[in-house]
Amino acid sequence: MNLRHVLASGLLGFVLGAFVVASFQNVAGHREVPAAPTRDSAVDEPAAAIPSPATETATTGHVSAPAAPGAAPASPVAPSGAPAGPAAEVERELVARDLTIPVQGVTAEKLVRSFTDARTGHEHDAIDILAPRNTPVLAVEDGTIAKLFLSKLGGNTIYQFDPSQRFCYYYAHLQRYADGLKEGDAVHRGQVIGYVGTSGNAPPDTPHLHFAISVLNGDHHWWEGTPVDPYDALVR
Repeated sequence: MNLRHVLASGLLGFVLGAFVVASFQNVAGHREVPAAPTRDSAVDEPAAAIPSPATETATTGHVSAPAAPGAAPASPVAPSGAPAGPAAEVERELVARDLTIPVQGVTAEKLVRSFTDARTGHEHDAIDILAPRNTPVLAVEDGTIAKLFLSKLGGNTIYQFDPSQRFCYYYAHLQRYADGLKEGDAVHRGQVIGYVGTSGNAPPDTPHLHFAISVLNGDHHWWEGTPVDPYDALVR
């Protein structure tokens, strides 16, 4: 083999070697590199611990804090419509006063509850006690005549304060007042202070006493107060 052949063979081998190396690098350059794990593909992280009842905040409304050891159970809710709080206290106080039925000869069995009955534009806020015209009207307990007032609606009316000036007793539709009765007079339980009639807007053929009780405010104005149902105070 001469020098020419040796050089040619060496050149051919170099070219073939370079081709093989280049082909290997080209294949390696196209290999897919795995992507870095994302949050979606990663292993789920453990969930946060559910708060215990003791650590649950009051604003969540989902878990009630446990009662302290030895604590008394919560008081039951009063039934809907039942007197509660100050109203119940007022009712008990009036019942304890054992008020006289304010129309002579009328018994508790004849009384009818009408406190919430509808009237033109308002509730009744009182009790109507039917009786013949000129039947004596009696003071329900001791007290003072705070006002004698002629009203378009109530006609001849009497406002009586109890001795403590906590309650006002209202008598309306009177035929007339008792002789000599005047504002400021002290009156006694069962005393005749007027007579049943139909003055004011009462139907002329239905004589009756419109009787109401109110809790006076701090100013003790006879024309102001919170109405109380008189039925429970008269029917015991």
